[in-house]
Amino acid sequence: MLTVERIPCLQDNYVWLLRSSGGNGVGVVDPAEAAPVEAVLARHGLALTHIFNTHHHGDHVGANLALKAKYGAKIVGPRADQARIPGIDVALADGESYAFDGEIATVLDVPGHTRGHIAFWFAGSAALFCGDTLFALGCGRMFEGTAPQMWTSLAKIRALPDATQVYCAHEYTQSNAKFAVSVDPDNAELRARSATIDRQRLAGEATVPSLLGLEKRTNPFLRADDAGLARRMGLPATQPAAVFGALRAAKDVFR
Repeated sequence: MLTVERIPCLQDNYVWLLRSSGGNGVGVVDPAEAAPVEAVLARHGLALTHIFNTHHHGDHVGANLALKAKYGAKIVGPRADQARIPGIDVALADGESYAFDGEIATVLDVPGHTRGHIAFWFAGSAALFCGDTLFALGCGRMFEGTAPQMWTSLAKIRALPDATQVYCAHEYTQSNAKFAVSVDPDNAELRARSATIDRQRLAGEATVPSLLGLEKRTNPFLRADDAGLARRMGLPATQPAAVFGALRAAKDVFR
């Protein structure tokens, strides 16, 4: 089983520190900046062996070269976007596996936020590192993709087991919850979750990782084929990509 530790970076980013059960593998997912990562590694007396990148944005690869230079870490990222991943050593695509000191990650191509976005699913640890494709109660903006593409990516994630822990890359949950309640006000579980999130943030607590089963029941972006949500968007439930597109467009202007 992986040991996972949250490293806050920048304003609202999370870098995830991974340690293998054997104790020799030390990885980080989407390192935004070097100093916070180096501080945590020093505190634990660890040397970095791997860097996992989900996509090319600067707040996910910003520390790649500095960390690689200091520790000699191997950089693993998306084959579909390898030209934009600084220092990449291993380029992977959908369905391929990567062994991280005995812990096996399956790669999912999940484009939409960017054209070459991937996620790493460690089935043995029930852990998904999904970058900016899926957030707690939200999803990423479509900077380089289309609504059908993004919906397909989210549906691929939705097919994973309910017990999967979702390690997304940003603390956006409170604002996501406000939007979710606005489009799904009759969802009692969502309203209760939103209230819990408000209490967590007031106490300065993180809201991620989240549980995929809970996301399936409360995250509107995973429920674009729900008849009630489709009616609210004025669209048939038989057109989930269109419903998703309407939800994402509404979130883009929500205040």
